[in-house]
Amino acid sequence: DTLSCSSWPASPGLRWEKRWCDLRLIPLLHSRFSQYLPGSDLCRQNAFQVIAVDGVCSGIIQCLSAEDCIDWLQAIASNISNLTKHNIKKINRNFPVNQQIVYMGWTEEREQDSLQDRMYTPKFLALRGSSLYKFIAPPVTTWDWTRAEKTFSVYEIMCKILKDSDLLDRRKHCFSVQSESGEDLYFSVELESDLTLWEKAFQTATFLEVERIQCKTYACVLESHLMGLTIDFSMGFVCFDAATKAVLWRYKFSQLKGSSDDGKSKIKFLFQNQDTKQIEAKELEFSNLFAVLHCIHSFFAAKVACLDPLYVGSQATASAAPTTSGTGKLKFST
Repeated sequence: DTLSCSSWPASPGLRWEKRWCDLRLIPLLHSRFSQYLPGSDLCRQNAFQVIAVDGVCSGIIQCLSAEDCIDWLQAIASNISNLTKHNIKKINRNFPVNQQIVYMGWTEEREQDSLQDRMYTPKFLALRGSSLYKFIAPPVTTWDWTRAEKTFSVYEIMCKILKDSDLLDRRKHCFSVQSESGEDLYFSVELESDLTLWEKAFQTATFLEVERIQCKTYACVLESHLMGLTIDFSMGFVCFDAATKAVLWRYKFSQLKGSSDDGKSKIKFLFQNQDTKQIEAKELEFSNLFAVLHCIHSFFAAKVACLDPLYVGSQATASAAPTTSGTGKLKFST
């Protein structure tokens, strides 16, 4: 790179002034950083690189110690986070309430095909309204939002923060997402704080969407008869005849004492009768088993969250919280 320093003084009487010179400026909005060798689970020792959204790379930045390295990573992550929050706040002004962005950020997705040259590929995730979006690059225009690699309904997927014993390789700070079809996706982030940020954002997005839709109905089969099962935030579970709309049975969330499934289509619910206190088993068959299971989990999680007034209050004020844009560029000097 060409230095931006002034040239040597032309006049002998002038004193040359030594000063820091910028070698490279890297915009931090939507940029990403990594300690890992590209596409692998091999971590560099006390070193990292930063890649801007336009592909400009810092090159390998080598730190003198592990402490220096983590300090740099946390500082860069903090700036990126502040810039992202500021950008989300601006974008949300143009979106209706039910399409607000809750989260945007880079992850690395583990390839399911073990024969691939790369184990991991950068993916940009966004939580907006009812959906989780997976992009190969950050969405900039409204049109970009229609070109996501994949889109999932937040209340029909399951997110799990992985413990060390669940990790598939040497990468730390990983989480999995099970889709409504049962497909398992595996993601890695750089820092523990990134993982915490994602977990809270996913919980928030799910809670807000369940609170908005209030109920969801799925077609099902009971003893060869077409039925419907409604999961209602206020009432609980309601099973009805699809043709006549006559209610066959209904139970509150608190009456569900257990459940099991065959991993294919059938769910057996164990409800406690309020009067007799006896357990009543109800078996239903679904064509979209995982979507139903994940939806039930989402409604239960939202129901539990409602018992915590601090959590509910935080959701009401989260989008209105002030943010600072921070420093927008990473500067290299000499």
